[in-house]
Amino acid sequence: MVSDVLETLRFKTLLFGRFEMGAPWALRLPRKVNASFYVVTRGGLRLQVEGLAQPVFLSAGDVVLLPRATAHVLDDGTRKVPRDFISPQQLRAAAGTDVRLGGPGATTTLITGCFQFGVDPTHPLLRAFPPIIHLSTQDAGRASSLAATVQLLSAETAAPGPGSALVVGRLADVLLVQALRAQALVAQSGEAGWKALADPAIGNALALMHEQPGAPWTVERLAAAVGLSRSGFAARFHSLVGETPLHYLSNWRMTRSARWLHESDDSLEAIAERAGYESAPAFSKAFKRRWGMGPGAYRRTPAPRVTLPKSIDT
Repeated sequence: MVSDVLETLRFKTLLFGRFEMGAPWALRLPRKVNASFYVVTRGGLRLQVEGLAQPVFLSAGDVVLLPRATAHVLDDGTRKVPRDFISPQQLRAAAGTDVRLGGPGATTTLITGCFQFGVDPTHPLLRAFPPIIHLSTQDAGRASSLAATVQLLSAETAAPGPGSALVVGRLADVLLVQALRAQALVAQSGEAGWKALADPAIGNALALMHEQPGAPWTVERLAAAVGLSRSGFAARFHSLVGETPLHYLSNWRMTRSARWLHESDDSLEAIAERAGYESAPAFSKAFKRRWGMGPGAYRRTPAPRVTLPKSIDT
């Protein structure tokens, strides 16, 4: 199931930083577009996520993922209400350097980054994520593999060398897989997105739409492909995914089209055909309705770039 999630989300890792924080310290991060992750390699911290009543405490070796890009506060945990926040300018200046931020107290070493998912934030899988996924080395079931990943990530960011960006990116990918694996274990009877992937018929239908977005799918054809009646398939799909099959297909086509526009030089006609539209004008109309701008204007907007510094976009 984790492989299906990764294939559906089509993520990539962006923006890294390694920070030395001396107590007292505090960071306030607004809601973002991309999911954030944090790795604690030394010391500890307190994480307060908007909408959650209780804070989460992280210690050395712990990893936390915020899939919904929710606003949050990180601090050393010594004060009830942080007042003096490290500024965005200080963070940007310190990214990728050995500069120590905060005060003269106990040090916390923090590695940060984010994941950009290739689906809309309203995708059922992203909606199914909890606001926070905490991987702790105290969990005996994954302590050794998590500790090994954190150790490698810490060593690579502490002493970058040729190819470090690639190595760190791959290690961050591993952390995301570990987080999704942990989430899958606790979501066996959980939210719609995960149950849909675990369902043989609906999971297969999703796979067909993901692999062949331009095929002339109808509810009848999808139902036949997975061995269900039209009405039974439609009801089951809506129950598990939270939307109709054709609405999901339309959103998926728009998501893939947005990626093709940024990642290829294909003509609008070719992309329209790949997305299952009979003509470029019909495709352009649907694209503008979904994204608020035409495909030509979207293609001219800068695509996100992978960089090592400025890992916390405040």
